[in-house]
Amino acid sequence: MAVKNIIHEMTDLELLKKIEEDRRSFNKMKLYHKVSSLDNPMQLRLKKREIAKVLTEINKRKRQ
Repeated sequence: MAVKNIIHEMTDLELLKKIEEDRRSFNKMKLYHKVSSLDNPMQLRLKKREIAKVLTEINKRKRQ
């Protein structure tokens, strides 16, 4: 619940910056995982879900 509240309180510019940073870090993690194993592969899933939450908030604001 805490992540949803934080995302909900962010401005549009902050959301765009966050999505850009998260995508960049997700791609780096994915590449690193292909080359050598991550300590915690669940990080990929969690990062993907975080990106989806931010995109959902952006789309919700566009509709309003």
